[in-house]
Amino acid sequence: MSSPPILPISVTSLYKSSIASPALRAFASRSSDSLRRAFARRRPWTELADHTAFSRPDTLAVAASRVRKNASYFRVNYLTVVAAEHPVVVYGRTFSDAETLGVLIALTVIVFFLTSVGSLLLWAALVGSAIVCVHGAFRVPEDLFLDDQEQMGPGLFSYVGGAASSAAVAAVPSVVISRA
Repeated sequence: MSSPPILPISVTSLYKSSIASPALRAFASRSSDSLRRAFARRRPWTELADHTAFSRPDTLAVAASRVRKNASYFRVNYLTVVAAEHPVVVYGRTFSDAETLGVLIALTVIVFFLTSVGSLLLWAALVGSAIVCVHGAFRVPEDLFLDDQEQMGPGLFSYVGGAASSAAVAAVPSVVISRA
């Protein structure tokens, strides 16, 4: 007695791409390239924290100029610091994620009932901006631009805009209309 013949089974669903449309695939590819280019612009951390390059600005205009130059030069480093997920260390003691979360929840509840949510968000943005401005104002930028060949746009997120617009243009199918 022979066994029945083996039926061929196709499993094409396993081999399909997780990104369905070509437009979405192009967008993901361009976004990935944009992030790679952005992190390639990150400056060395020793250069960011070089204490010999700090000095008190003479005037408010000098401080504002330093903030603009340093924000443009260290933008990726600043964004990395803000988005970091490293454990919290205070006086040599490392706090676990659960402890940090518990303290943050307790502080959030206290602050939520003592203030309004809008002012809380405003303070968070102001503190982050103040940290960037203090570093930018006190960091002397004279030696930063010697090796830069390309001109950067203004703003902290300027490297994102170009890739997003080019990805949107690539995602739109081109239609050719001819008149006969």
